[in-house]
Amino acid sequence: MLFDAKRLAAVSLLALLAACQTVSAPSVITLDKAQGSSENISSLTATVNADPRNPESYNVRGTAYGRAGQNKDAIADFTTAIQLNPNFYQAYANRALVYRQTGDNQAALADYNAAIRLNPNYDGAYIGRGNLYRTANRNREALADFQKAIDLNTTDPRAYHNRGLLYQRDGQHKQAIEDFSTAISLRADAPEPYSGRGVSYLALGDDENAFSDFNMALKLNDRSAEYWTNQAIVFERRGDKARAAKSYARAAQLDPNYKPAKDGLARTRGTA
Repeated sequence: MLFDAKRLAAVSLLALLAACQTVSAPSVITLDKAQGSSENISSLTATVNADPRNPESYNVRGTAYGRAGQNKDAIADFTTAIQLNPNFYQAYANRALVYRQTGDNQAALADYNAAIRLNPNYDGAYIGRGNLYRTANRNREALADFQKAIDLNTTDPRAYHNRGLLYQRDGQHKQAIEDFSTAISLRADAPEPYSGRGVSYLALGDDENAFSDFNMALKLNDRSAEYWTNQAIVFERRGDKARAAKSYARAAQLDPNYKPAKDGLARTRGTA
């Protein structure tokens, strides 16, 4: 029975490591959700109408459209901003993010490349392009971009978080923990680095620190199936099937298609 418990814990950890790689980092558009409200967009539209030749106004409204999920309108505004100012590298990077959100990765890559050509010291474009490379499993290119942003002394936590994910994928968990910790020091209210660091702690057998990080991630965002699954895995490794099943059940409720949660729930409820 001890062998089975270890085997199941290993299976859980492998599933968790795989799932962690799909997590998206905070985006280039970092506006507050309220800035995507219809009231704010109406106000920004008034600003655009008052000065229709100002590219910055279109860029700002484009970010608001992006936050609201109005991708076509966002792309149109960023395009207008670029037409008015062909050197507007921030607008290229913002449009790249929206292209990526719509699944047009080729257009996103072209825009990130354009932003970098216009400003080789723009850390945000390297981070955005690096994340595009990372999700396409172009790990070497992704690592180079995150490293470039870090060499530029970026204060953007995404550079460290995403590099940490690459280290984690490569089994370099101590380096990953360092990067996740730096990301946390730069933005303590983001749950993703806590979750990522917890996964690496778990891989190193440090269940206590892993559990602490998973709980912090849940405190910051209790609507994530992944975070509830992370917590459940620690309960399962401790042999507390009742609590594990409860957390797996909550994860499955939030995302019925999340396989690590479904598999964990089957195990801890004795139906595997």
